[in-house]
Amino acid sequence: MAAIGLSKVEETAPALAGLYKTAGVSLAKHGLDGLRAAVYLVVDYSGSMKPYYKDGSVQALADRVLGLSAHLDDDGTVPVVFFSTDVDAVTDIALADHRGRIERIVSGLGHMGRTSYHLAMDAVIDHYLDSGSTAPALVVFQTDGGPINRLAAEKYLCKAARLPLFWQFIGFGDPTSRQFDYLRKLDDLAVPTKRVVDNAGFFHAGENPSRVTDTDLYDRMVGEFPKWLAAARAQGIVGEE
Repeated sequence: MAAIGLSKVEETAPALAGLYKTAGVSLAKHGLDGLRAAVYLVVDYSGSMKPYYKDGSVQALADRVLGLSAHLDDDGTVPVVFFSTDVDAVTDIALADHRGRIERIVSGLGHMGRTSYHLAMDAVIDHYLDSGSTAPALVVFQTDGGPINRLAAEKYLCKAARLPLFWQFIGFGDPTSRQFDYLRKLDDLAVPTKRVVDNAGFFHAGENPSRVTDTDLYDRMVGEFPKWLAAARAQGIVGEE
């Protein structure tokens, strides 16, 4: 059973009801129906991301993540970290207030900097630890390029492998760009020499992310989560159901 029922979604965020239904199909397809998990969203606020804020791609991703989260977490909100050179904001999006939420947040932010993953990862880790939760967490981490400090990002990912956090990276932009070679490498870091479990996935949403169908996006967003969940349970990182 979903954490938040369809009737509640229709009441609080009717525009997201279709996304909620599609997310439910993907979760069931991947054996995740009835799972309880925290969901985080991390979004790139570097200068090159400006077109994706302007054309609504970031808001569309936030709405899709909310539709997924409603199945997994009953509080109706998703913590969101905006990052560039530093962490630009740690806030949240909610079912009841999702329309135009990204634009409202961004209007209060400053200069769009460069791309640095590790501080955003640290902010997610801190938020998760401070929450006192022991449930698994799916971190949807969107970016349009590799980080300026690659060693730091790798170090944080490997250290975070001992926590109940799975990092699903999503690329926006030209799929052939060398910028994404690093994320492919991060996705393939050795287990167990580098990290105790494979705690990350990566897929590319292309130059027009909003054109990726909801079904395809959800399938790719949760596709690697079950394998990580099984490995994390086997290592005692996540408790048994």
